[in-house]
Amino acid sequence: QVQLVESGGGLVQAGGSLRLSCAASGSIFSINVMGWYRQAPGKQRVMVATITSGGDTVYADFVKGRFAISRDNAKNTVYLQMNSLKPEDTAVYYCNADIERADLLPRAWYSYWGQGTQVTVSS
Repeated sequence: QVQLVESGGGLVQAGGSLRLSCAASGSIFSINVMGWYRQAPGKQRVMVATITSGGDTVYADFVKGRFAISRDNAKNTVYLQMNSLKPEDTAVYYCNADIERADLLPRAWYSYWGQGTQVTVSS
């Protein structure tokens, strides 16, 4: 079994910063891409940023220059540093990871989601 557990959300004023963390645990053989997505009320879930095991990153245009994604492969953890936050960044932020499980054969990639963490930016 595999779990993704997020932390670090909360309420912040516009212009402030937050750092999200997501730790993967369980029967993990390897992790490929990890990423952050968000879903605002009444809207679809969208990609915010992703990072490969080698450190290659992709950002949505609306966060470029403000957010930074990073990961610690030894800890199976991905981070999202969010700076210069805007009210429109308010959403539930979800962690996602493509994981090969150690307890399943043949090897295959499975996509896992965290439970989500609320980020609210006040104006």
